[in-house]
Amino acid sequence: MYLMSVEPHVLRKELGDFGSIIFLKSILTGIEETIGERTAAIAMIAAGRKQGKNSIEELGLVNKGVALSLDEIREKANSILGQEGSRLCIIDKIEQEGKAYRVYAKETFCSSGEPDDSTRTCTYTLGAIQGFLEAFLGKRLQGKQIGSVLRGSTHDVIEYIILD
Repeated sequence: MYLMSVEPHVLRKELGDFGSIIFLKSILTGIEETIGERTAAIAMIAAGRKQGKNSIEELGLVNKGVALSLDEIREKANSILGQEGSRLCIIDKIEQEGKAYRVYAKETFCSSGEPDDSTRTCTYTLGAIQGFLEAFLGKRLQGKQIGSVLRGSTHDVIEYIILD
């Protein structure tokens, strides 16, 4: 039997912190069916944002990103949200143009298992990355998805605008 070493952040001794993406997607679709897609999207963005912020706070990285390059920020994001972290998504690239950050993610939780041309958007992923960036950079952001692997893009692309 496989037992994980018990560290302070491990929630379950034997099963560990990871669960099935199939069950998580079932939770999402169940919430959408119960309260509607728009309300569920608001809730999922807020939940993701909270988790992203909490991750930065737990690691003591609040406002630590302002002196880093975008590639270094991407590396930190992947260590928290990627394969070494929560496995929410893989961030391939972060670009900045003026007051906008564009994040290029793949294998996102929200897009997984969806058929081509699905209208699903990356609400939880958008929120988690937003919370991460807001806490890490010390800036308030507003995010929207501008590209989707479900509709022909190579990545799920999320744009975050700095709010003054």
